[in-house]
Amino acid sequence: METMKKTFMGNKVLFFIILSSLLTMETVTIVIAGESMITNSNTSVYLSTSHAVLKSSCSSTLYPELCYSSIASISGGVSQSLRSQKDVIQLSINLTCEVVSQNYFTISKLIKYRKNLSHREKEALHDCLEMVDETLDELHEARDDLKVYRSKKTLQQEASDLKTLVSAAITNQDTCLDGFSYNKADKIVRNALIKGQQHVHRMCSNVLAMIKNLTDTDMENERYLSGRKLGETAVDGNASFESRSTDGFPEWLSAGDRRLLQSTTVTADVTVAADGSGDFTTVSAAVAAAPLKSTKRYIIRIKAGVYRENVEVPKKKTNLMFLGDGRKNTIITGNKNVVDGSTTFKSATVAVVGNGFLARGITFENTAGPSKHQAVALRVGSDLSAFYDCDMLAYQDTLYVHSLRQFYINCLVAGTVDFIFGNGAVVLQDCDIHARRPNSGQKNMVTAQGRTDPNQNTGIVIQKSRIGATSDLLPVQSSFPTFLGRPWKLYSRTVIMQTTISNVIVSAGWSEWEGNFALDTLFYAEYLNTGPGAGTSGRVSWKGYRTLTSASQAAPFTVANFVAGSSWLRDTGFPFSVGL
Repeated sequence: METMKKTFMGNKVLFFIILSSLLTMETVTIVIAGESMITNSNTSVYLSTSHAVLKSSCSSTLYPELCYSSIASISGGVSQSLRSQKDVIQLSINLTCEVVSQNYFTISKLIKYRKNLSHREKEALHDCLEMVDETLDELHEARDDLKVYRSKKTLQQEASDLKTLVSAAITNQDTCLDGFSYNKADKIVRNALIKGQQHVHRMCSNVLAMIKNLTDTDMENERYLSGRKLGETAVDGNASFESRSTDGFPEWLSAGDRRLLQSTTVTADVTVAADGSGDFTTVSAAVAAAPLKSTKRYIIRIKAGVYRENVEVPKKKTNLMFLGDGRKNTIITGNKNVVDGSTTFKSATVAVVGNGFLARGITFENTAGPSKHQAVALRVGSDLSAFYDCDMLAYQDTLYVHSLRQFYINCLVAGTVDFIFGNGAVVLQDCDIHARRPNSGQKNMVTAQGRTDPNQNTGIVIQKSRIGATSDLLPVQSSFPTFLGRPWKLYSRTVIMQTTISNVIVSAGWSEWEGNFALDTLFYAEYLNTGPGAGTSGRVSWKGYRTLTSASQAAPFTVANFVAGSSWLRDTGFPFSVGL
């Protein structure tokens, strides 16, 4: 099976190389062919225009010389076909895909020929191959979306989709390198990868900057012409549910969930029961049997029980829903961890990558304990995914919000060091977020957000929630300082708003990662929080920290704006609030 998987991925990458090359050649030559009869003077005019478009487009990027040279170095020079910024973006995406594919072969050679690799280094290299696969999918989806830009969705939706996809592609490069950061020996392999990964990171960064410039300009023009404020929404997304005991569903299941399960959008409803009374005895088996790329909801009902397994919902398993018998009754648990040889990425008890994933009434748990360091309960890289009435329980690195748009409502997240971390665009609403008792000498960090590019539309937003301590920490909380977060990456972004903060949070509120790293470039903000730990007079004085003082400042971090929730959350059947 592993050999087949490698062969498939290799064939897929090879296909993408050929396709990208053909598309690049097509982009370069299409107008030249169409203008074959023009005079030399007219050709000069076209080329001059193309140069101007390219220069102008690249001027909005963080790496303008790379942006320009990567296209100018194409055989034949700058194409006459570059008539707009959109043309430059599409060509840049094709060129980026070629470099991503080259990285695939670099990684594969390391796996095949590098001697004395540790188990974790091998696992990290396979993580990198997975990131190559994800990156190619995301960049090609972004390119396809650009082809129909301004024709199928609202401009706000299109902008959110495009920025989300390329933001995730950037995150994938960082994730690959993060797998080689546990000890000095790892750095040898890291050094063999870093040049290629950083090259892709910068090329993706340039694509993202141009997309942001394009969409921001179009939205500003739309705002000017219509006189409306972007992101306005007229409907409050709050919803309530009436519980009944009918149709064989669990008593706690709401009327809304019954409508979801009985909806014509549901393609199947299967049951997992450890005692053999259902269709499957393990969650993994139920996932494996689910259809590929389903456009309809596939319900996996997980009966009460403790399921000791590591579950992965892969990219091609879309629109799955895990429906438990209540989070106190349905528990999926594991104990993989870094100390015992896993990467952080692969330590997750449950890892969700397929888009459109939903979960309700389930506990995701990693029992490795505080001495095992990074040990993830739940990792999510699923776009437009949502979790309702779930628990995520572990110690260090409990909830890995890896990438793409995610929403959590009425959930409990408990842990110690960096226990909500990653680089998705994430809103946690009406959640209980509790620090646990760590090992002696450790400090608790609620968040460690991983934004590495200022144009990424990512961050962690905690809204209308409760930040406190578990019962084991409460009696000794003075011995274990707890902070709202620390900057894992250079442009770390976390916003806490309309949340009750207990005195478990120290007055400074936020902690450094190491020295002055990221203190000027991070974005940490608080807005209308309450409780004994919410006072801001003693907060850090970093350039990147701020208190928001108006609704207009907080509005970009609402569900409607930050994760485009108005366009997809109603289809989940879960309650939510779109605004402040």
